[in-house]
Amino acid sequence: MSKDDQRNLSVTGEQLEPCSVDPITGFYRTGSCASGPEDAGCHAVCSILTTEFLEYSKLRGNDLSTPRPEFHFPGLKPGDRWCVCAARWYEAWQAGVAPSVVLESTHHRALEHIPKSVLEEHAHIEC
Repeated sequence: MSKDDQRNLSVTGEQLEPCSVDPITGFYRTGSCASGPEDAGCHAVCSILTTEFLEYSKLRGNDLSTPRPEFHFPGLKPGDRWCVCAARWYEAWQAGVAPSVVLESTHHRALEHIPKSVLEEHAHIEC
């Protein structure tokens, strides 16, 4: 398997699907939670944000809800999909405020920080 193929694998072992283009997310700002060695924060978990998670993240020093126009960042709201740092998502899970996860859009590097069973427990199921 080539490095490009590995870069685009989800936690399901399939091709990584986009997480969000509105707002545009991902370490590389491509809409994908692809993660490589230059992504030290491992922005790999495609999450559907909640009020509880946004408040928790802000308390932990990462305010995701306040717009930052100078960085072309609109600010996030509940219901937005966003590539969350794997360690922060796991920390939020331990605190009981982890948002749901889109497994097909969550990069396999998340498994370096989070057990697959935990991600599966929080899988978002589309109706």
